[in-house]
Amino acid sequence: MILAAGRGERMRPLTDATPKPLLRVGGRPLIEWHLVALARAGVREVVVNHAWLGAQIVAALGDGTRFGLAIRYSDEGEQALETGGGIFKALPWLGPGPFVVVNGDVWTDFDHRRLPALDDAALAALVLVPNPPQHPGGDFALAPRTGATGADGLQDVIAEPGATPRYTFSGIGVYRPEFFAGCVPGKFPMLPLFRAAAAAGRLRGRLYRGQWHDVGTPQRLRELDERLAGGAIG
Repeated sequence: MILAAGRGERMRPLTDATPKPLLRVGGRPLIEWHLVALARAGVREVVVNHAWLGAQIVAALGDGTRFGLAIRYSDEGEQALETGGGIFKALPWLGPGPFVVVNGDVWTDFDHRRLPALDDAALAALVLVPNPPQHPGGDFALAPRTGATGADGLQDVIAEPGATPRYTFSGIGVYRPEFFAGCVPGKFPMLPLFRAAAAAGRLRGRLYRGQWHDVGTPQRLRELDERLAGGAIG
């Protein structure tokens, strides 16, 4: 699932007439970078949620054939349901097993073939990245898994505010449908679910040190576009 329903307030005025995932960087819309990467990793079915100017996203991506994908759209209406509510609404289309969710408004060279696999006890696994300048405090800490060899590179995610060192959630995660057990339809965030799973020892994480950019402001979008155009990254 690619999350594409946000209003993109910090990106205004660019997002007044264009949904944030369709803003172009490196010669293509942000969301297309994700579609290409997912197809390269062997994904064949994708759900894209939308709200603000969502018809533009549907028109731009179509049924996904040109990416080698089958795309379904989860229309959230005029008001986005936040991340948790958006994923929960799309659960019937995401199947009974683990699925990947990607924020549509970041740029990364992460190889989705290296997505973390869930052990039997895990409800979800998150890809974390070093903290960017605009988010120096990070989101979560990582700790060695009790009784685990660590060969898979996964660690336990610690959500308590005092745990250090902290890293930033990349917006890429793998989830079991059971992660959303007890939720009800409507608008809700993910953080309480992350905290509950972490407290139960059922949230895993892996640190990725490659390229990752939160394109949250027009300036950061412009800087990334210039770096991609100049061959500095890509």
